[in-house]
Amino acid sequence: MVFSTPIFMFYFLVLTLAVYYVVPRRLRNPVLLCASLAFYYWGERAYVSIMFLSTAIDYTHGLLVERCKAKGNDRGARAAVTASILFNLALLCFFKYWDFIAGTLQSAGLTFMPVLGVHLPIGISFYTFQTMSYTIDVYRGDARAQRNIFNFGTFVTLFPQLIAGPIIKYKDLGDQIDERTCSSEKFASGVQIFMVGLAKKLLIANNVGMLWDSYKAMALSELTVAGAWLGVLAFTFQIYFDFSGYSDMAVGLGRMLGFEFLPNFNYPYISKSITEFWRRWHISLSTWFREYLYIPLGGNRRGKGRQMFNLLVVWAATGIWHGANWTFLFWGLYFFVLLMIEKFFLLDKLERAPALVGHVYTMLLVMVSWAIFAIEDLGQLGGYLKVMFGLGGVPLADGAFGYYLTSYLPTLCAAALASTPLGGALYRRLGTKAQQIACTALVAGGLMICTAYLVAGTYNPFLYFNF
Repeated sequence: MVFSTPIFMFYFLVLTLAVYYVVPRRLRNPVLLCASLAFYYWGERAYVSIMFLSTAIDYTHGLLVERCKAKGNDRGARAAVTASILFNLALLCFFKYWDFIAGTLQSAGLTFMPVLGVHLPIGISFYTFQTMSYTIDVYRGDARAQRNIFNFGTFVTLFPQLIAGPIIKYKDLGDQIDERTCSSEKFASGVQIFMVGLAKKLLIANNVGMLWDSYKAMALSELTVAGAWLGVLAFTFQIYFDFSGYSDMAVGLGRMLGFEFLPNFNYPYISKSITEFWRRWHISLSTWFREYLYIPLGGNRRGKGRQMFNLLVVWAATGIWHGANWTFLFWGLYFFVLLMIEKFFLLDKLERAPALVGHVYTMLLVMVSWAIFAIEDLGQLGGYLKVMFGLGGVPLADGAFGYYLTSYLPTLCAAALASTPLGGALYRRLGTKAQQIACTALVAGGLMICTAYLVAGTYNPFLYFNF
């Protein structure tokens, strides 16, 4: 089950909201817990037991950490945190990386690890990071241990952001799990944000995704330089509107239920450096790695050499977090190299350069990164990059490029405009009355158009369900 399906929109969501607002306030978390488990069971029946196990392990370990700290037993508290982290990492590594490691070893002639054909549970990369943050936050004193297991289970399984983020740290949500305010204004704003995300997914991401699928399916001999760049441009828009669309829907659903989630994207494609890009892209992941990996490793407190090593570890982890494939590791290391270049001598030059220079520089490098990200076969990736840069006597353009460009130009232009804050800036310049009229018209019109797409369209899952 996903947000962009008629079953979710018109049955699950309506029923959940109706029951949630009818029951007494003290029963809202149990209702959310049951709804979230049902939501996950719909898509991952075989693995819903993992949710129970993860909830039980981290709930008990959080209590153990707090009890040890209250007794001055820091060694015991550290052991409990370590056990919780190792459990979550073992869970993630088994389901996500076992077959990758086994296959790599077997290709090297080592057969002691069998390839098991393990199915990757939806959202495991997100909820394991969230539960790890809980015991760490309790140990650090950033949050109190949750004594109500229904409340803690609600945090672990909360369906708006369960399967594709944003990654929510317990210290940012713990108080809201215990007590939150619901209002008609918050609900209405949640509906608006949800509709923005739904439109991003259905009207932009799905459509430009078809263009990328066309180019990705082409034989390398059929590609041209312009066509290869057009295909990557399509994926550049697809992954942004797909993932930010899901994040917007999660934030909107959260508000409908009284929660406030932190934003996960802040117009990353207007960035003028790679450093700025990563302050705006997948904010919850970058802040998680900074708080729970980079700073514990020592951050920038032990000299430049150690800082570079810490950043290398973080970016290697960022790459493989996205998937068990060498291309994801290369993708992470690609950004590590770019960020090191900027950090030590390029960033100040970019800041002094005209904004257009920084923007073009950033987008070209980001588009190359998305080629690395999207093509999981190393041989295919190498060939595609060669075509992008005109190596090997590849033609500049052909008739197929002209056809696809003409066919998708309106969608690409709409995507480019929607990637900037221009629409929001124009909306804020309207008067209060005009804003109300425009908002009502956009939400109503968007709902009708998106409903038509939902009813007529085929199943098209979010890209980040794979990670």
